[in-house]
Amino acid sequence: MLLAVVLLFVVTALTFVLVSLTPGDAARQILGLNASPSDYVRFRHQLGLDRPIYEQYWNWFRHAVTGDLGTSLYGPDVTTSIASRLPVTLWLVFGALLVMLVAGVSIGVFSAVRGGLLGRAVDAFALAGFAIPSFWLGVMLIMFFAVQLRWFPATGYVQLEQSPRDWLLSLALPVTALSMGGVAAVAKQTREAMLDALGSECIRMAWANGISPSSIFFRHALKTASIRVVTVLGVQVIGLLGDAVVIESVFALPGVGSLAVTSSIRHDLPMVQGVVVYYTIIVVLINLIIDLAYTWLNPKVRVR
Repeated sequence: MLLAVVLLFVVTALTFVLVSLTPGDAARQILGLNASPSDYVRFRHQLGLDRPIYEQYWNWFRHAVTGDLGTSLYGPDVTTSIASRLPVTLWLVFGALLVMLVAGVSIGVFSAVRGGLLGRAVDAFALAGFAIPSFWLGVMLIMFFAVQLRWFPATGYVQLEQSPRDWLLSLALPVTALSMGGVAAVAKQTREAMLDALGSECIRMAWANGISPSSIFFRHALKTASIRVVTVLGVQVIGLLGDAVVIESVFALPGVGSLAVTSSIRHDLPMVQGVVVYYTIIVVLINLIIDLAYTWLNPKVRVR
């Protein structure tokens, strides 16, 4: 948790510098190309964009440490804007995580137990999952299930409180596109971890003692393999945050990822910084949950 504070400082500082160095600025975006040079200089001064980068960052940082992420250069409050979009991104990532966990682990366990052709099919599925871009898969899903079959909406998002059914339908295709690569990775790692566990000495002893196959597979072998599975899930969830930016753009979802893209194009530094802070906190929490899961699955890794 102490390292998380340092991480927040480093990430926000690097983001601030990199966005500041990109061509263009918010003053030109707001005023347009027809604004006079004097108006442009005056407006840059009003926004504080004519100050040195370190001074701009310090002014932002000293307010951010108190929980005040400021206001967008275009008017809206940063915290309010992100909070209104954050549930969309979290539902998208949580849905993809659920699909990865259920489908990936099930396929991996089943292929490890059955082996043979099914095992080779999992390898082929994993290769395809790694190779196929999520945005391309999203476009294909829209063309087939939304345009041709008309089973799901092509774009847009429906709030859960408005209609649970329409909410689920609006997330079905984005979650599928976002999770396929992760399902392939989890399935392959689960299969390999299960094969290692099933070949261990303790599992052979369990077979010799007459323990039921279901208990061996799910109570002993899967628990042994779960450390590797949890590690893969943690890495995949962090990757989902980045992929969600693209998926939200493909399906026109009003999430934090699409807000980050729009804010970057408009050179809206306060909004970009706010998104970075939220994303960094989420990544830190995910890593913390993974560490806690390690101690629950394997008491040997506990720090005494």
